[in-house]
Amino acid sequence: MRYWHFLAGLVAGQDYSTGTSVQHCPAPCLGLSYQSDQQVTKLILAKLPVSLSLVFGAMVMWLILGVGTGVLSAWRRGRLSERVLTGITLVGVATPVFVIGLVLMIVVCGELELLPFPQYVNFTDDPEQWAWNLLLPWLSLALIEAAAFARLTRASMLETLAEDHIRTFRAYGVGERSVIGRHALRGAFAPVIALNANNVGSAVGGAVLTETLFGLPGIGRELVHAVDVVDLPVVVGMVLVIGFFVVIANALADVLYAVADRRVVLA
Repeated sequence: MRYWHFLAGLVAGQDYSTGTSVQHCPAPCLGLSYQSDQQVTKLILAKLPVSLSLVFGAMVMWLILGVGTGVLSAWRRGRLSERVLTGITLVGVATPVFVIGLVLMIVVCGELELLPFPQYVNFTDDPEQWAWNLLLPWLSLALIEAAAFARLTRASMLETLAEDHIRTFRAYGVGERSVIGRHALRGAFAPVIALNANNVGSAVGGAVLTETLFGLPGIGRELVHAVDVVDLPVVVGMVLVIGFFVVIANALADVLYAVADRRVVLA
């Protein structure tokens, strides 16, 4: 019942949870936070670089690991190496990100002391420390996503390798590496582009577990906190930003379809 009064107060310009009037600010501030009286725009801009650094760094890793593993699995189909890679991807899909992150922190940071415990550093302050401290969060998030990309790439590659034009290339004596890397991979890349666009768009605000586990002050962690304290202006503003990135990622995916596959024509 408390939430209905709360929403009714917003319409009337009053916050019934505190009995005070709701403050407004000129666009594009997206309102003021109920907890800190800070403009939502400034709050988002302070958190956004952290989430973008996490997502786009992890994206590079999951594309390299996932696509590479999927292509190798399809190429070595029926062999021992393909079965091992398939088993690894199944384990990766079934393992939660917080388990992988905890294991990596215990082993890499605690036992082996190869990396420091992650602590976010601004890129403009020290690019080297920025990358060094984000390496473990990147790897934790990328290992989970790479397993899904490996399975999708393998299935798409096997389907493409069975098509007639691939048989024609092989009949004309085109080298196997050229068939795989230049022709088959290009034809099988459309589903990978679609999955990557969906993951990048949603991961901007959805990497909550990774940000919480490694103490990264990003969008996802702040959104969960705002929901917990019913800070509605912050929730609405961050959902709008996350939706914006989902739309942009899918729009770029539509353009990349035509680049990867010439049979696709943009209307």
